Amino acid sequence: MRIRQKVVAAGCLAVAACLLAPREAAAQATTVERDEGWGTVSDVSLALGASAVFLMPRVYYSDPEATVGWKGRWHFSVLAPAMTMTALTLLVDLPIKGAVESPRPGCGIEETKTALAGSGCESFGGPSTHAFASWGATGAGTGIFLVDTFRYSAGRFNAGGFIGHVAFPLTASIVTSIARGVAPGNAEAYENGGQIAIGGVTGFLSGLAFGTAYAMLQRPNCGYGNALFCW
Repeated sequence: MRIRQKVVAAGCLAVAACLLAPREAAAQATTVERDEGWGTVSDVSLALGASAVFLMPRVYYSDPEATVGWKGRWHFSVLAPAMTMTALTLLVDLPIKGAVESPRPGCGIEETKTALAGSGCESFGGPSTHAFASWGATGAGTGIFLVDTFRYSAGRFNAGGFIGHVAFPLTASIVTSIARGVAPGNAEAYENGGQIAIGGVTGFLSGLAFGTAYAMLQRPNCGYGNALFCW
């Protein structure tokens, strides 16, 4: 009788071990190491590039309704394209990434869906949100600069407007893209080249479209007077 009980108990333990083994294996997901320093660089460069575009005044040369000469005006209406690009970035980061299911380097789809804290696979990688946002700001700045140059300045080039709206955000976008794709030592990159490229191209084109549309609809001048800020 005791032998039978021992056999039954051993069988139950074996079945329990078989049932628990997959769960334990799933819980013990491989941790993917990523370089936090480069992650910080990408965050900072993204913030600087996007801020420069939307904090930069509109620079234009002449207007039929104003005194001739170079002027700089900052419009509160620039918050419209800024909020639009922010909404698009959130759209990319949440539903679009979830639908595409492109895992980060070193991760699998199932690992990402499990999203264990500290695993390095808490979210999908593509399209790259950082690339979309940074290149989107560059696109918006480029659109604003081109309209202000060719429509409102009769083709005259202003170095300050170019630096603030194009050169600085472009440099920040390049730094952001490099920081997201670099993999020093044994660490994995935050995103692969394809994820960064797709995010960057779609972001730039979106920003260019909204920046151009905004600049076409909103004249850079505030009318008469020397006010720097325009409502």
